[in-house]
Amino acid sequence: MPERNHHLAVHLLGGMAEIAAADWDACAGSGNPFVSHAFLAALERSGSANAATGWLPRHLVVKDRDGKVLACAPLYLKTHSYGEYVFDWGWAEAYTRAGGRYYPKLQCAVPFTPVTGPRLLVRPGAPDGLEAGLAGALVDVARAMEVSSLHVTFPTEAQARTLEAAGFLPRLGYQYHWENAGYARFDDFLAALSSRRRKQIRKEREAVAAQGLSISTLVGEDVKARHWDAFHRFYESVVDRKWGSAYLTREFFDRLSASAVGKDVVLVWVEEAGRPLAAAFNMLGGGTLYGRTWGAGREVPFLHFEACYYRALDFAIAHGLKRVEAGAQGEHKVNRGYQPVATHSAHWIADPALARAVERAVTAERRQVAAHMAEQAEAGPFRRCP
Repeated sequence: MPERNHHLAVHLLGGMAEIAAADWDACAGSGNPFVSHAFLAALERSGSANAATGWLPRHLVVKDRDGKVLACAPLYLKTHSYGEYVFDWGWAEAYTRAGGRYYPKLQCAVPFTPVTGPRLLVRPGAPDGLEAGLAGALVDVARAMEVSSLHVTFPTEAQARTLEAAGFLPRLGYQYHWENAGYARFDDFLAALSSRRRKQIRKEREAVAAQGLSISTLVGEDVKARHWDAFHRFYESVVDRKWGSAYLTREFFDRLSASAVGKDVVLVWVEEAGRPLAAAFNMLGGGTLYGRTWGAGREVPFLHFEACYYRALDFAIAHGLKRVEAGAQGEHKVNRGYQPVATHSAHWIADPALARAVERAVTAERRQVAAHMAEQAEAGPFRRCP
């Protein structure tokens, strides 16, 4: 804690039920829905993130001597590496081969959510240095629990630097985001693209329009239980085809809609002849639309692009949003106006030998990631000025 302030006390919680929403959100702020008490509580209470799924809550909270919550961090004891989107399978395998025990480990993150945001949550007006003190407290907890490692995934760049100063190893990744250059309509965005890419997008949208589907965008209370029923079936079918295990339970979506961030749900809804066909789930916050996941009852050419990308841009332009974050993976997003953007993670490794090996690996990886991002940006779809 800052300047060894003995008036501050660190507590570990067994879940979001052990802290008042007002106390947590006073530290988390309102700019990012995923670190809100409501979102994290919906994950836990729905059975999506709990001990049974390998995400045992151990949230860290800092209080002053009067019991006022000054800082907190979403923290989980993990028995596997699923649902993180920053992959450490190779580290775990190497450590196990060398005779070590990699699991359990600690994960400071939003479960199943590869979205950049604050992870060291500090109440405005708290003592100076508390963010750095919180980073140190995380390491103290990891040492006390005798875990192999502690991983902070998708923090902001500034917090990644704070964590590095506290002894964490920095790791670089990237995602694809769309930036709104003040477009008044979708055609303004198309005009900024090369002729080839502009024609490609128009053809894809026209192909979907020719299918005679009904596509709408539902926000907040417009999303009903029947929409979630169909969406979750679609979600499970996509997960079964790609990964084999759905992270989010059906109950999660009901709890999300009923929560304080239910108003921030944006669901692109597709029907065929009056029957649900597909849906794309997004969240809204801080001037950004976050694309989370999607599903469909059957494959329709280019419908994924329409529902997940183009309708997201339509919504962002219409509401004056700054950006759309389309989530992890997918180089095909570059041709559709989404550009590579750096993401960060920070890793504390207890065993010095493993820490040295990981440091070598992430140092080499950073150079590769930076070079790949530069190549993709150069090959992007936007018109070149003569």
